[in-house]
Amino acid sequence: MKVPYPIRRPSRRFVRHSGFILIPVIVMSVLQGCTTGVDEAAVDSLFSAYDGEVPGASLLVMRGESVVLMKSWGMAVVEDGIRATPETNYRLASVTKQFTAASILKLVQNNRLSLEDSLTGLFAGFPSYGNSITVEHLLTHTSGLIDYEDVMPDTTTIPVRDRDVLRLLAKEDSTYFEPGSQFKYSNSAYALLALIVEERSGQSFASFLRDSIFTPLGMSNSVAFEEGISTVPNRAYGYSERNGGFSRTDQSMTSSVLGDGGIYTSISDLIRWYRGLDSGDVIRKGLLDDATRAHENTDNADGGYGFGWFVQDYGDHRNVRHSGSTIGFRNDVERFPDAKLTVVILTNRNTPDVVDLARTVSTLYLPDSRQ
Repeated sequence: MKVPYPIRRPSRRFVRHSGFILIPVIVMSVLQGCTTGVDEAAVDSLFSAYDGEVPGASLLVMRGESVVLMKSWGMAVVEDGIRATPETNYRLASVTKQFTAASILKLVQNNRLSLEDSLTGLFAGFPSYGNSITVEHLLTHTSGLIDYEDVMPDTTTIPVRDRDVLRLLAKEDSTYFEPGSQFKYSNSAYALLALIVEERSGQSFASFLRDSIFTPLGMSNSVAFEEGISTVPNRAYGYSERNGGFSRTDQSMTSSVLGDGGIYTSISDLIRWYRGLDSGDVIRKGLLDDATRAHENTDNADGGYGFGWFVQDYGDHRNVRHSGSTIGFRNDVERFPDAKLTVVILTNRNTPDVVDLARTVSTLYLPDSRQ
C-alpha cells in the first residue's frame, strides 16, 4: 500500500534538532491504508505513549482560522485521576517568549517604547555595559547578557523572580560578547523584557498580559502564574519519569520567572491566540512580520531568530516555531505561514522532547505531503 506522501529531505540546517530522517518510518507504520485525509487513529497511534494513567499531552492542528484537530491524551493530575482535556492548562516554558515579545511590540505600536531604547535608559542604575544593549537585542537574543541561571547563588532556596534577575545582572560588569554581534539564547533577556513591560505600562507583567492580550482575545483561562497571587484553573502538574513510574516535578528555583517561561494556557485558548495574531488583533501586520523574520546576526544551529520565534526552512516550507522545556513540561509550536498550518503540542512530563513529534504531525498535514 502506498504511503500517502513523498519522503523529502529537509534543509540541512536543522537535521540536528528535528530527527526528520526517522519521521517517514514512524508515519509509514501508522498510516497503512490511509489514502485520503489524515486518519485520526493514525494520530492516536503517534500519541500512544501519552494515553492512559500517565502524564498526558494535548494537540492542536489549525488550518488558517479553522481547527482541524483538537485532542488530549492521558492525565493532567495523575494522583487524582484528572484527565487532560483541550481546556487543560500547561506551563508553556519558553513558548511564553512569543507572548513576552508581543507585549513589547504592543508598547512599541502604542508609542510607549522604542526598539532602540537601552537598558541604562530603562532601568535606573543599571551598569554601564547596558548602554549598548537595546530592546531589539533582548528580543533577538543578541544582547550577550550573562545567563541568570549561571550566577544564581548555590544556596538559593526561594524561587527567583524577574526582578531578582535584574538584581543579579546589575552585579555583573560585562557581557558574553559585544551586543548585536552574535546570537546566544538568553532567558535573562526575556526576564528583563517582562520588567520593561512593567516600566512602560505601569502594570505588573501578569496584569498587562491579562488586560492587553488574554481578556481581549477571550483567553479566559490563561495566566502568567504567580504563587500566592493567582491560580491556574484546570491545571496540569509536571512529572518526570523515574524508576519505571512518574514523580511530580512541577516547579524549580527558576519557575517563578515570568518573562522567559511563566505562562499557563491550553490548546483551547491558543486557538484564540493564533487567530488574534494572524488577524492583526494583537499587533499590526508590519510588527508581526518583524517578529517572524530572521534578524541580523541571529543565525544559529536552530535557524534564525525573530522576536520570540525561531525562523527556519522545513523542506519546501518556511517554518516559524518555538519549543518550551522546563522541569515537568515539554511543548512545541510549529507554524507554516505558506500552508496556513499551525501545530501545537503541550505535555506535562519532563521527557521526551516533543519537537520530533510535532514535526511528524506537521508532515501529515502539510499540503504537499501526500501524493
